[in-house]
Amino acid sequence: VEQALEARELAEAIDRFLRTLPERECSIFLRRYWYVDTVAEIAQRYNMSESKVKTRLHRIREKLRVYLMQEGIAV
Repeated sequence: VEQALEARELAEAIDRFLRTLPERECSIFLRRYWYVDTVAEIAQRYNMSESKVKTRLHRIREKLRVYLMQEGIAV
């Protein structure tokens, strides 16, 4: 039960975080981690280089890590 509550809390925190992102960043993050698109597919979809997609994803993950820490969620 406790594990389920922690998972729900984490999911809600990630949802709140995604709402803080600009639409394009949110879409890139969701394409990679929800729809499991490859970096190449995302690059093609958004007319970006693969290295730029990787950089964006890295920066978004870092923002997420900081956000979760501020919310009191251990990462």
